[in-house]
Amino acid sequence: MKSEESKKRLLEIFDLLLKHYGPLHWWPAETPFEVCVGAILTQNTNWRNVEKAIANLKREGLLSPGSLRDIPAERLAEAIRPAGFFNVKSVRLKAFVAFLFERHEGSLERMFSGDWRELREELLGVRGIGRETCDSILLYAGGKPTFVVDAYTKRLFSHLGLISAQAGYEEVRALFMDNLPPDAELFNEYHALIVQHCKDHCRKKPRCTGCGLHLLCLPGHHFNPVAPVLLGPV
Repeated sequence: MKSEESKKRLLEIFDLLLKHYGPLHWWPAETPFEVCVGAILTQNTNWRNVEKAIANLKREGLLSPGSLRDIPAERLAEAIRPAGFFNVKSVRLKAFVAFLFERHEGSLERMFSGDWRELREELLGVRGIGRETCDSILLYAGGKPTFVVDAYTKRLFSHLGLISAQAGYEEVRALFMDNLPPDAELFNEYHALIVQHCKDHCRKKPRCTGCGLHLLCLPGHHFNPVAPVLLGPV
């Protein structure tokens, strides 16, 4: 698909989703550091469990770089137990905080002040921070224009024919980075809309009734198809 056509399709999809769901103002957190912690804790679990773990950290006064650095790993693991894989995630949180102090004097403001592309490479070198976690930190905590790719993104856009079902993370990310303006607010809202739409309609077993993207979807991905409620002429 040519670049101009991809750009047009991506913006059309965004507009349809925004019209249906409205602005979602995603990520639920009080501070940038809480976003970073949440991005690590949400690996392989749902946000409800993350909220319980973060509530524990707040109650124990542990939601700051210094306190996470100083707390014994075993106590940290117990505090974040609701998030699952708590021993692994304790190590990962410790690794992130160690990086923050070693490279940026414990300051998120300092960490985010430089070139975000260079920071992305640095973060990807931190134990336990993969691409999705890294881009979540950059976008939602740092306000940097990098697109977050997750399983929802891959599912929806393969169903829409913009990527293959086998596309890797960077290939999917490039679809958005190369065809949309580098706007953190746009990327933030777009990703939130994708997540919401996949929870409501584009599930592993899709619920196509009422899906506003139905006419854009590739044949073979439709279940109980009906006329879409949002989509205009294409």
